[in-house]
Parts: sequence; structure tokens; C-alpha cells
Amino acid sequence: MELPPGIVYLLSCFPQLLLPPAIVYICDLAFGVSLSGWSQIPVYVLSFPALFTCKVLALKYHDRRQAAIHGAVLPPMFPSKWPGSLDLLAALIQNFKFGYMGDLMAEQCNTLGHTFNMRVLFENRIFTAEPEYTKAILVSKFASFEKGPMFSDQVNSLLGTGVFNSDGDTWKFHRSMTRPFFSKNRISHFDIFDKHAEDAISQLKIRLRDGYPVDFQDVVSRFTLDSATEFLFGKDVCSLSAGLVYPPSSPRSKDVAFKNHPANKFAHAFSEAQIAVVYRGRFGSAWPLFEFWTDRVKKHMGVCYKFIDPILKEALEKNKMLKENIDEKVVKDRDVEEGETLLDHLVNYTEDPIVIRDEILNIMIAGRDTTAATLTFVIYMLTEHPDVLRRLREEILGKVGRSRRPTYDDMRDMKYLRAVINETLRLYPPVPFNVRISTEPTVWPGINGGKPIYIPPNTRTPYSVFLMQRRTDLWGPDAEEFDPDRFLDDRLRKYCTPNPFIFVPFNAGPRICLGQQFAYNEISFFLVRLLQQFSSVSLATDVQTLPPAEWAKCSGRKAIEKVIFKSHLTMYAHNGLWVRMEEATPVEVV
Repeated sequence: MELPPGIVYLLSCFPQLLLPPAIVYICDLAFGVSLSGWSQIPVYVLSFPALFTCKVLALKYHDRRQAAIHGAVLPPMFPSKWPGSLDLLAALIQNFKFGYMGDLMAEQCNTLGHTFNMRVLFENRIFTAEPEYTKAILVSKFASFEKGPMFSDQVNSLLGTGVFNSDGDTWKFHRSMTRPFFSKNRISHFDIFDKHAEDAISQLKIRLRDGYPVDFQDVVSRFTLDSATEFLFGKDVCSLSAGLVYPPSSPRSKDVAFKNHPANKFAHAFSEAQIAVVYRGRFGSAWPLFEFWTDRVKKHMGVCYKFIDPILKEALEKNKMLKENIDEKVVKDRDVEEGETLLDHLVNYTEDPIVIRDEILNIMIAGRDTTAATLTFVIYMLTEHPDVLRRLREEILGKVGRSRRPTYDDMRDMKYLRAVINETLRLYPPVPFNVRISTEPTVWPGINGGKPIYIPPNTRTPYSVFLMQRRTDLWGPDAEEFDPDRFLDDRLRKYCTPNPFIFVPFNAGPRICLGQQFAYNEISFFLVRLLQQFSSVSLATDVQTLPPAEWAKCSGRKAIEKVIFKSHLTMYAHNGLWVRMEEATPVEVV
């Protein structure tokens, strides 16, 4: 029988809980203090907060001394009024549910600088949106930072022991095992993309001709899910075959058969599991206390497992039959063959379905969600910038025409297309916030005349490319404007070329995204195919979930946003991105 998360957490804390009364009892014996009857109760009760306070103060003193010894300082503290920064925790939860992404941190960046300590529930969280410190975490001091046991504990229900939830030799093994599937000669094969793009765009046309707006986020999520599962499993899960969602105002949006389609149930459960995992991050190591009796992620993952396990079972049985006819060592040691899927490759190394399932789910999040997020926000930006759409279509039609399938070389030569994608990735990076934990005492270099910053061991270090990539001091006074030309003109050489770590939507260093080029190709391919056939796109404001009216009184992009965007492990548009699109005329002059 599996114990509830809260009970497991309390049992792990049991030795620490015994310490305060044990100290009181030992003092009673050592000093001959006679405690009897009811007088013992307040002394033993007060021993818990007394010892905890001493521990907190001692750790603060120790960190200050270590910082001084290293010739550094501790980062400034995020102000709070309540013990354990409970007011900050409440504000973080409120912002996660209802606010504009990153608002709390952006406000403090303006006051404290772009690196500060959010000490929540008495645990340090040294947050940064500084490129030099992002570089330290990802590259120059890579060995001093890892995902760590706290992150692993929080996301284990979702990611298991996969590549995104592992460190050290386990991570290296997963990384080396998946690398062959993202080589150039494999990612440049566009048959999978074309098949599912044609299906998605065909359904778009039908729905739009019927007079309905479409949830573009839903469309591309289905496109990327089918593409990813065919790439990973060798056959897709046919999520597009379920059809597209109808707007909430339509009676057909309540179709029970649609909601119960296996692919739809999987996609919904997968999304809810990610939201639950990220919510845990607000509570640090104490998250089990807020899911005391039930692991909220596992109930959603049960739906996902029912969907994936039959596919894994079939692959394992197929591999077992293969090994009966061929020497097992030959099967394991052979090179990856053309047309072989990641699942085919994994079953050669282990017959443990849980290990295989974990790795597949890790890669699926990367292959489906990040690409769908980028496509969603590219189209959102095109609804707001028809001049960009017009210029982008001119490049596409001038290069490949209205019907020809683009090649790898075609897309490599479309400079404006790449600039549009990069500008979207800058303002709306698919993974807006990330985190590592320090494995040892570390010092980040001083910048802008400031002193070096000391990072104690076992300290969470969240970093945000979302906030960093919108900084006007790094990108110029127009940093919060959408302008793809910044990746083509002098601004690129002025800002990004001398300081490449101001733009890291795919991470950097040893853990840089293996699927970066795969993602660029899939995004580019779909956009080319889409804009070959549609000439305009507009936001369906009568259906779209719009931001609160008070946002318009704020500054920056928050004042002009037309959608509410949120993030679980990746960014997404809340309640979808509803658009109307106009099909291109049969003959166009380019």
C-alpha cells in the first residue's frame, strides 16, 4: 500500500521533529531541572519554534560569513512581512492563477536588480534574469548546478527518471541515447510534417468555411502530438481524427463523444498533470503538505498511461520476437537504422516498460508542447501585425510558390521566416522559467561594478529567459515591441552578437535542447504550408478569453496583450487562441 504524500513527508522529517523534545529532555537530566505534570507541556511545545528559530538564524549567519570569506555578498532579499514569507507565497500563487506572467519578479527586478533571494518557507530561492548568471548556471559553472533531488521529487510523478529529471551519469546515458534521433539527416525528412500539416490545414478550411472561428492552439497541439508520436512510436495517435474543438457558444462544443476520444482525454490529462507539477514548485520541498492525502499528478498520469502502455507493450513484444531470432548483443550494439523510431531503439536497451515510458513522455513534452506553443504565439503576433504577415507571405510565395513542398534548403534561405520565429521565441519563450539547484558553494562574478554574489550549497536558483529577453537595457528601448527585423539589422550586432546569452530560448551548454533544429524545421514547415493557403488571420475577439480591463492601464506589453498566457512546463494561451482566417485567392501577384 502506497502512503499519502503528506505522511511520507512527515516521516522523512521525523528525526528532525524528535530533536527539540530530545534536547529538552537531555537538558532536564543534565542540569537537574525538575519538570513535572502540566509544566512539561509548554516547555516541550515551545522547544519546536525555539530550535527552528535558532536553526534559521544560524544558517543566515553561516551564509553571511561564507559570503565574506569568498569575497562576495548575498543577493538582496525580496521584501516580505510575514514569517516564512507567507505573504510572498500567497502572492506567487495568486499571480500563477490570475496574474500576468512574471509580474512579481519584474517589479523587484526594477527595485532590487535582476538577481535577488525569494526566501519562501525559510528556503532560499536565488532568482536571476541576468545573462551572466544564466551563463554560469548553464555553461561556465555547469558542474556546480543540477536539477537536484528537490526538483526530481516534485516532478517524479510526471517525468519519472527521464532525461529532463535526471543528473550525472543517468542524464548522460539518456542524452547519448536520444541524440541520434535529432541528427540533421533525420530531421530534414519532412514526410511526417507534411502528412499531418495537410490534415490539420484541411480541417481548418472546413471549419472556417462553416463560419466558425478555430482554436489555433488546439489545431497545432494536435498537429504536433500526431507528428511527435509518429516520430517517437512509428505511428501517430490520430488526435486530428477526433476533429477540432468548437467555440464554447456552439452546442456542438458539448459533444460527449469528442471529449471521450482517447487522444483528447490523453491531451487533457497530460496538460492538467503539468499544471499540478508546476503548482508544487511554489511550495518548495514542503509541497507534499499541500497534497497531503492524494498525489494530484498521479490521477492524471493514470489516464496518460492507459493511452501509452498498449503502444509500449506492442513494441516490447515485437522486440522480444526479434531477439529470439537474432543474438541479443547484436541487437543492442547495432547502429540506429534509417526509419527506426526512438521507441524501437529504447526497447533494445531495456525491457522495463516504466523506464521506457518515462523517457518517451519526457521527449513528448519537448516535441509536442514547445513547438505548439511557438506556433500559437507566432500566429498571435501575426494577428496583431498584418504588415509582418504580408511580408512573410511574400518571402514564402517568392521562394516556394503556392503549392510546392518546402525543402530544408528552402527554409534555411528564408531569413525573414527565421526572424519571425526568433522574435516570437524572444517575447514568448516556450519555457519561460526554469530552475537548478547548487551542488556546492558557488560564486557568481560581479557585474556592472557590483560585488560577486555568493550562492550557498543546496540552493534553488530559478532563472527566467522570459524576463531577460524583454529587458530594455539588453535589447534596446524597443525591447517590448514585436519587430522581427531586430534579428536582421544592426540591432542584432549591437545587442545579441556580443552577448549571446541574452537569447537562450533553447537553453545552452551541455543541456542545450537536442531538438532545437527539429523544432525550427517543424515550425517553419507548418508556417510555410499554412501561409501558402491563407492570406490573413485575425483574432476572434467575440470568442477569445481576453485579459482583464485593468491590464490596459499598466505599462509594457501587459497593456496591449489580447490573450492571457500561462505556463505549466511550457507556455500556453489560456482557453486557447481563437482566430478567423481568410483563404488565399487562386492567383496572387507576389
